[in-house]
Amino acid sequence: MSIKFENVSKKFGLNITALEDINLEVGGGEFVFIVGPSGAGKSTLLRLLTKEYLPSTGKILVDGKDIGKIKSRDIPMYRRKIGFVFQDFKLLDDRTVFEQVALALEVRNFEEGEVKKEVERILKLFEIWDRRNLFPPQLSGGEAQRTVIARAMIGKPELLLADEPTGDLDPQTSWGVIQLLNEINSWGTTVMMATHNVEIVNTLKRRVVSIKNGKITKDKKEGKYEIH
Repeated sequence: MSIKFENVSKKFGLNITALEDINLEVGGGEFVFIVGPSGAGKSTLLRLLTKEYLPSTGKILVDGKDIGKIKSRDIPMYRRKIGFVFQDFKLLDDRTVFEQVALALEVRNFEEGEVKKEVERILKLFEIWDRRNLFPPQLSGGEAQRTVIARAMIGKPELLLADEPTGDLDPQTSWGVIQLLNEINSWGTTVMMATHNVEIVNTLKRRVVSIKNGKITKDKKEGKYEIH
């Protein structure tokens, strides 16, 4: 899935400018880090892609189509092409790992047999099949995040947006999550990850787009970066 921001700005109210004049192109199958301090506008940029927010000015093209022209009734269909991984997991405490992931297919009216088959496949792929009957409070941070990623990927989206997915995890668990995102990218899925983790960014040597005060300040293909 390819993405293009054309002179995109986002304001909240009269005085808060979250993003200003963003011009950004992401090719299909790329892995891009969106970096910057808290409040820089990273999360806003990702949420514009899911149409949770609408740009105040400018337009966003996804696979060449202006998503601002998507009608309200067609937004759910558009979002099926996107997986979203949150820092705070957003898992349902009253559902097991299996049920969390199955829900993403059930809402699309998949047959029961197909749901069971697909959920088993992805839980085994992400190495959490043995946790399928546990509830979120019984999971470690890494297990919970793998569940979130499995839920995001079960529908085989073309784009995965990850918003600080390692923010609350210890270093070892964080690397496990990053390796999983790296593998997902190797399947051809476009990955955009918002983070301020310098070590992860510097080690992976992927494209890095730096945002500060709502503006893109750097766009580097690879290398080491200091994030302030």
